[in-house]
Amino acid sequence: MKSVRLFACAVLGLAAPLPAVAQGATAPATAPVEPARLAISQRVAQKLLPDGTYQKLMSGTMDQMMSGMMDQMKTLPMASLAQMAGVSESEVSALPKGTLGEMMAIMDPHFDERQKLGMSAMMREMGTFMSGFEPEMRAGMAEAYARRFNVEQLTELDRFFSTPTGNAYASEQMTLMTDPAIMSRMQSMMPKMMQAMPGIIGKVKEATASLPAPRKPEDLTPAERRKLESLFGKKGK
Repeated sequence: MKSVRLFACAVLGLAAPLPAVAQGATAPATAPVEPARLAISQRVAQKLLPDGTYQKLMSGTMDQMMSGMMDQMKTLPMASLAQMAGVSESEVSALPKGTLGEMMAIMDPHFDERQKLGMSAMMREMGTFMSGFEPEMRAGMAEAYARRFNVEQLTELDRFFSTPTGNAYASEQMTLMTDPAIMSRMQSMMPKMMQAMPGIIGKVKEATASLPAPRKPEDLTPAERRKLESLFGKKGK
């Protein structure tokens, strides 16, 4: 039973939708962009990221994509999911035979409904949140395009994106990878990815094998323990 609880926590952590937002990243300092390039690339960026793109992406395509991935994960053996979650081999061997869907049907009879409602709410709110960053994202795209393409190339892009065909492509290119035709093939890759994951984790362990093991609390000096406790709002002695 302990193994089941351990695995359930790991899987539910994997199941939680994780927005693809870089955390803690700091943009490197860059040289000013040539004004002539920037003026054109700003028009290009507006066509590539029109208003409402993130709301459309998160509330529609991403919601459906995450729901499909969860349905796929429910059919996978618990042992495969446990290995991907980093559960030790001894714990994996103690797990009962069955799938995530079978386990959750017992542990949470409302699992499907809870996941679908929760995911829809999260994607909807993420769309609203990220919509507020669209102007900043367009500004960043404009700078990036201005640095990578010259005036002639940017002019051709702007001219193409101003045509009916170019405008249709530009307005859809950000959601193109979430089309069902593409997502169905990505979802079919999930079982193979689960099979490959233990080997991938093994390579990660090999890559870090030369590093000392993380320290335990008893390995810390009194000063280090006090500093650690202060980070969590505790008073050290």
